[in-house]
Amino acid sequence: MNKLIHIIIFLIFTNTLIAQNFISGTIKNKYSGETIPGVNIYIPEIQKGTITDENGYYLLKNLPKGKFKIRFSFVGYSTVIKTITLSDKPFELNLDLIQEIVLSEEIVVSGGSYSTQHENAIKIESLKSSELKSVNSPSFIEAIAKTPGVDMISKGMGIGTPVIRGLSLSNVLMLNNGVRLENFQFSENHPFIVSESGIDRVEVIKGPASLLYGSDAIGGVINIIDEQPAASDKKIADFESTYYTNTNGVNGSLGIKASTSDFFWILRGGVKSHMDYTDGAGQQVPNSRFNSASVKFNTGFNKSYGKFSIRYNYDRMKLGLTIPPAMVLTETNSRENKFWYQDLTNNQISSNNIFFINQSKLEFNVSFQQNLRKLQGSDLSDEFTQVEMRLNTIAYELKDYFSLNKNNDLIVGFQGLNQQNKNSEAPEHVLPDYHLNDVSVFSILQLKPSKKFNAQIGLRYDLRFLNIPEYKKSSHSHEEPAPGTHDEELIPEFITSYNNLSGSVGMTYRLIEGLLLRTNLASAYRAPNIAELSQDGMHGNRYEQGNRDLIPQKSYEIDFSMHYHMKKITFDIAGFYNLLNNYIYLSPTTDTTETGIDIFRYVQENARIYGFETGLAYQPIDWFTVKATYAYLISNQDNGEYLPFIPQDKIKTDICFTKRGMGFINDANFAISTVYAFPQNKPAMFETSTADYFLLNLSLGFHIHFKKQKLNFKLFVNNLLNETYYDHLSTLKELNYYNIGRNIGVSLRFEM
Repeated sequence: MNKLIHIIIFLIFTNTLIAQNFISGTIKNKYSGETIPGVNIYIPEIQKGTITDENGYYLLKNLPKGKFKIRFSFVGYSTVIKTITLSDKPFELNLDLIQEIVLSEEIVVSGGSYSTQHENAIKIESLKSSELKSVNSPSFIEAIAKTPGVDMISKGMGIGTPVIRGLSLSNVLMLNNGVRLENFQFSENHPFIVSESGIDRVEVIKGPASLLYGSDAIGGVINIIDEQPAASDKKIADFESTYYTNTNGVNGSLGIKASTSDFFWILRGGVKSHMDYTDGAGQQVPNSRFNSASVKFNTGFNKSYGKFSIRYNYDRMKLGLTIPPAMVLTETNSRENKFWYQDLTNNQISSNNIFFINQSKLEFNVSFQQNLRKLQGSDLSDEFTQVEMRLNTIAYELKDYFSLNKNNDLIVGFQGLNQQNKNSEAPEHVLPDYHLNDVSVFSILQLKPSKKFNAQIGLRYDLRFLNIPEYKKSSHSHEEPAPGTHDEELIPEFITSYNNLSGSVGMTYRLIEGLLLRTNLASAYRAPNIAELSQDGMHGNRYEQGNRDLIPQKSYEIDFSMHYHMKKITFDIAGFYNLLNNYIYLSPTTDTTETGIDIFRYVQENARIYGFETGLAYQPIDWFTVKATYAYLISNQDNGEYLPFIPQDKIKTDICFTKRGMGFINDANFAISTVYAFPQNKPAMFETSTADYFLLNLSLGFHIHFKKQKLNFKLFVNNLLNETYYDHLSTLKELNYYNIGRNIGVSLRFEM
């Protein structure tokens, strides 16, 4: 009995010693020496943070052993990122913060490990939540398109699909906190189902540089990172609402979160409701209305041996379709979806688990995603529900991070994906039932031979198995079906597999203080998607045939970039050349159906996309900032044709005037932003040339503190001049509907 008591006492004592593994310190103003209360201290890898007290002191307890990035940030001061190595001993870190510079680097995760943007051999753009909100658009994808080199294919304000360096749809991956979204992204009419409520930032990788994500990342990766938990022993709630006059629309979000020293939870809900938008010519675009609702829940805990969290996301969208049969049925001045709309539901649950073992860490992630896609027609249809597909996806990965020595790290991993699509009894089948399995292994070596030089080398092997059972030929036309149009011809079973070896080599060199040079050479692949392999029927207004002989599309890209930053100025320029072997596209044939409709078939051709992006930010005085970006893109195929969905070259500028303190008003700001889009005179097949246009946007904002509460207010107007224009990537252009006209809005955010 005494022995048992001694063992229990020993375990309690040992646990107490482990629990005393902490980091503490004091944060001061570098020039005045005064302590700074309210500084945010955060370790992203374990989702744990705190804030400094009234004396500038902070304490983070119950931390695991290992090497971590820790971020210190406060409004009006430059963000500081430090690398710390925690052991069983207390760690003290005191810092002096200086006045804010134009651009502070961020800790990013999409490149494989938690690192700063300047350390990473892969260039990763990071858009903060505040930058996304500055676009003042009801469309989340349009906000992401603030990044140079990123654009948006749109079908009104509710349906948007990202374009990265001229590639889109199945060539671009979108991730929700590292989990790839799977929702039939082969069509420009199928947006990614995700909510921007409660996000912290968006990370963008342009091109095929990353080896973490496998097939479909040829164009790039967009990773949506949700908000961080509350500081330890804090509870926070917030409410945000934005009203838009053009669509008589509202975006709303309500969230609450709390943390203890080792446990956290976050709950958030969001809604959107918009009527049909009015274009610059004063036309109300019929059935461009959209409504959505979302719920997010995230909980987890930290121990000395690891971090464990679970996320649940629910998204429901009803997106009106501006198509001929809807135009004569749609009621004006209504927000209700009644006829011809996409009814989309997405459920995603994921678990992220990290175990800290001596100088290495083991990460195991698993997720389940169910996407239900319905196309609702009208009462004139034989069936109101024209299409109903249910896509179930299970994804899992195991990654081991080895610290080889102080400067070099190795990541090895295994990933798998199991996906199954099932059609209901609805009359139209956009895709057949199918079963898909992916398995892959990868290894990434991160090197730091000197303080000025960082390198990354990696390899990845992918294997895909696909089984499409025998199915009936089906049409999908977005039109009222005529009697007897559903063909009962059987298409034979199709079983195949694809494999690929990809590689990447990247380097970053700090030539002098503030000047970084970066280059990356990478290869990637994309297996043909199910639509390209299996379609055989009407889709829209043409007859489309898949091609079972398609082989994987491969990409070989080289990037060069330069980044320069000083206290008041930053400058970036990045050039790239992307060679696409076996590029897959839809081409007309000389064949027709029995009724004389032209047949289009998926074929392959080599292609190339090249161009550059550049950006400048200058802050000559504390209250004045000017930013400008420019993106230039060229694409063509070996047969002389241009690629589809290539955006117009664009110059974007932002001029901001800020006053830190005006009595009870803080951070008062006035911003002017412009967009100039050059003409697009190199249209692809099925496209037409597009004229240039110019947009002028204004915004005025400030925030007020009420003891521990904070109120943010913003008044804005987009397209102030009510420009009548087409964007080249608007699919409503062919129906002679312009992009959205003048849009005045007001936004309120209350934090408690």
